[in-house]
Amino acid sequence: MEWRKAKVLVVDDEPDAVELVAFNLTKAGIAVVTAETGVEALAKAREILPDAIVLDLMLPEMDGLEVCRNLRREP
Repeated sequence: MEWRKAKVLVVDDEPDAVELVAFNLTKAGIAVVTAETGVEALAKAREILPDAIVLDLMLPEMDGLEVCRNLRREP
């Protein structure tokens, strides 16, 4: 059986928070993609189809709840 690396999208507009979460996930062997805004998060989620998303609620342009609502409406 071939294992693929898990992908996690980390979304936060605070660079220090993104760096901390991304560092720990990468250290655990997880592929990390990051985004700074809700709009960017939607685009990247659609592109990479992550296994999980670490999503901040307070984001510029579109808050985390709206990002979550948009993603849940999609197949």
